[in-house]
Amino acid sequence: MSVMKRNRTIFPTVLAALLLLCAGVIADDAREGIPCEWKDVERIVAVGDVHGDLGQLVKALRAAKVIDAKNKWTGGKTHLVQIGDVPDRGPDTKQALDLLMALEEQAKEAGGRVHALIGNHEAMVMTGDLRYSHRGEIESFGGREALIKAYSPKGKYGKWILTHNTVIKINDILFVHGGIGPRYAKKPLKELNQAVRSELAAGTKGTNTVIADPGGPLWYRGLAMNDKGDLDTLIEPGLKFHNAKRIVIGHTPTRGNIKVKNGGKVIQIDVGMCEYYGGPAACLLIEKGEFSDVRPDARHKLEVR
Repeated sequence: MSVMKRNRTIFPTVLAALLLLCAGVIADDAREGIPCEWKDVERIVAVGDVHGDLGQLVKALRAAKVIDAKNKWTGGKTHLVQIGDVPDRGPDTKQALDLLMALEEQAKEAGGRVHALIGNHEAMVMTGDLRYSHRGEIESFGGREALIKAYSPKGKYGKWILTHNTVIKINDILFVHGGIGPRYAKKPLKELNQAVRSELAAGTKGTNTVIADPGGPLWYRGLAMNDKGDLDTLIEPGLKFHNAKRIVIGHTPTRGNIKVKNGGKVIQIDVGMCEYYGGPAACLLIEKGEFSDVRPDARHKLEVR
């Protein structure tokens, strides 16, 4: 059996088992109604991978005018999307998470939203993979065991992560950490999000999982790495199924600039802004039909058709 066919067979089997094992989590989803789609949003700010760099995150958010000098929400009804990968590589993960958690509540009160998406590094830390954890990051939690406990399903940060999605749709735009590959192109968003949350809640490990699948939404690099004309063949099935015009992704650093591909069908926003990669503090602003690369000292209009 080919790898493609095997994975298509494995996905529903694994998902079904997880839904049974984690019925409580799914029941909570249904009861609480964790949404993953929003319409008629006038202003969207999307920030790429943070990787433990609070300073750069703050600079980007201030440049987008969603926080003030005291790091309080000033974005009104703006929807802020953090594309995932807050942990690892830098020392300030805990502080960055605390900021996003505070802004989430402040934004709701103002009629806005903060969407902290689940990336592969959130999944890695939640399943005990600390190979990329920064020493200062571990120390800020009080040591390895304390960090693991904090990211457990009942821990402060793990519990919070489990209230979020890995892929959302705002207006006609999909936002996801890695991308939506061919195997997942026609999976409903709610199903994908529940699968990720269920696996994380159960501490599921192994290659036959959504959270570890190289072709899954947390890890897929096909949209980021393909710059050839056939990129449309990878994009179109997912866009068509979800009735979307474009997809915004992180995960793969562009090393400097927000990258627009195929007329804006794919927009890469991981500019490598953390100290580890040395990129700028930049974010994507979508307002009044215009797409802009926003930085503390500049704002550049992006060519999106």
